[in-house]
Amino acid sequence: MSHQRYILNGYLVAAVVTGMILAVSGRGEEAMNAKTQKVVHKAMGADRWFPANPEKLQTLVDGFIGRAQVGPVSGRIVAVISPHAGYEYSGPVAGYVFRAIRDQAKKGEAPETVVILGISHRAAFPGVALMDGDALQTPLGEARLDAESAGILTKSSPAIRMDYRPHNGEHSAENEVPFVQAALPDARLVVGLLGDHDSETIDSLVAALAELASKKKILVVASSDMLHDPDYDLVTRTDKKTLQLVAAMDTKGLLDQWSPRHQIFCGMAPVAVAMGFARDQGCKEGQVLYYRNSGDDFPESRGQWVVGYGAVVFAAPGK
Repeated sequence: MSHQRYILNGYLVAAVVTGMILAVSGRGEEAMNAKTQKVVHKAMGADRWFPANPEKLQTLVDGFIGRAQVGPVSGRIVAVISPHAGYEYSGPVAGYVFRAIRDQAKKGEAPETVVILGISHRAAFPGVALMDGDALQTPLGEARLDAESAGILTKSSPAIRMDYRPHNGEHSAENEVPFVQAALPDARLVVGLLGDHDSETIDSLVAALAELASKKKILVVASSDMLHDPDYDLVTRTDKKTLQLVAAMDTKGLLDQWSPRHQIFCGMAPVAVAMGFARDQGCKEGQVLYYRNSGDDFPESRGQWVVGYGAVVFAAPGK
């Protein structure tokens, strides 16, 4: 549904379990335990949603973050909303989110773990699927996955499980990773996809994140573009109202407005989770940093396909 420019040129790299080595002693054959190699998944969006060339990608992301004009944020940022389309379209908006995050990190407020939440554009599934393995390889290097944090989340609810399958080829969460690598190079990641909009799934994940936050300093990134429609004026008008609801922390109002035929956020479930978590952490409002849509930057898209992009942070006072 989101804009894309780059052509897929990747394949999955996953480590495999080594075979069993048999040793023979005078007392007969003795089986030795198999050793598991490091599991590294490869970002499938390289050369499709963002450049595969490391230097080009680093320059692009650093430029988006560096050019963003962000004022001071009161309180520690605990959750954000960031878009996930092709970087040519959504990158300048995502840059505002990660500029605010980077600025706080430089002041000693860097999170230990970043939980990135996206959705599947291809197929629905029940609950939440977390990416397994040790790392996700992007052109900027290996982004380390936080198995300990993922374990805390999965143990808290049967709706949350380790399952790479929905992630294979899905860009919504993955597209946030190079920005995290640039802004928070030392952070570990939990990468999850929500497969439904069930209130039990949303509530379970909010509760699980609250439990994780009691043990570690975390940041939740809700990955979502906004309205998709050929009508530029409709997209602009609708997105403005949507961001007013976000700023007011009106999750119910957002969910009442959302439907499969009227997706004010394509990642509505991740947004609802991020806002619920932020509320639990003491946030009273969302701060809208920036908004653009593809019709603003590419007027030729008006009347064809226009997509909105919003940059929002939620800061907890006293955190």
